[in-house]
Amino acid sequence: MPGFVGIRRVRLDNEGMAEIIHNQTVDALLNRCSIRAFEPDEIDDDTIATLELCAQHAPSSMYLNDWSAIRITDPEKRRKLAEIGRQSYIGTAPLLYIFVIDEHRNAQIAQRMGVDVESGEFTLNTSYRFTQAQNDATLALQAMATAAESLGLGSVVLGTVLGDIDAVIDLLELPQFTYPVLGLALGKPAQQPEVKPRMPREVQFMENSYFGDELTTRTRMEAFDAEVHTYYDLRNDGRPEETFSKQIAKKAVAQGVLQSGLDHAKRQGFRLDR
Repeated sequence: MPGFVGIRRVRLDNEGMAEIIHNQTVDALLNRCSIRAFEPDEIDDDTIATLELCAQHAPSSMYLNDWSAIRITDPEKRRKLAEIGRQSYIGTAPLLYIFVIDEHRNAQIAQRMGVDVESGEFTLNTSYRFTQAQNDATLALQAMATAAESLGLGSVVLGTVLGDIDAVIDLLELPQFTYPVLGLALGKPAQQPEVKPRMPREVQFMENSYFGDELTTRTRMEAFDAEVHTYYDLRNDGRPEETFSKQIAKKAVAQGVLQSGLDHAKRQGFRLDR
């Protein structure tokens, strides 16, 4: 096994110890943190080519290859994306991508093969294709992020760039049958944040059917709330007494998400009612 190092015992849950297979890839994933401060070092062409090729090797539903990624190098576009996302580091990251659903390319191919893309028989713009293409774009982004981690780079996934979807569509000149999914900023880390706690494995992983015992889940989540509280308290970043449950309660009634629904997809030619 390439990069195999050994076995490390790690406490995973309340039942005791589990033996975790320990190699470079597993370590990269278990120690992953979102990096929001980067050294100014440029990313060389060989590294860029490697990252992009790794993204291309992610799974693709039905081999449609229905995603694309736009590498943003124009300083003004970077500035505008940082403004849209309300995060300055978006504009200064050495490498910045916006991953998009891309059925435009496939529609062009189909049209060349005699398909009428304006007819009712055309289905590349339907809800199923939209969802699958969104999945493919996300898988490609994650493959790139993991490859970057393995090369000693850091990254942060940018959902905030979707704060103004229409502005992103206009800025990137996205044609019909395309739609922005997520951004990814990469570079050499200029910070070393602690790994954020994850909820108990037995709460998130289930067997054969959904585990709906609310009392047991609540008990297990109480310990997780305490862990998250400690995590934020030690960071001392102005978030006293913050727990996971409190975060969820706030976000459960957040109204800003109402501006980021899929109505924008209609503008791009998608028929999500089909």
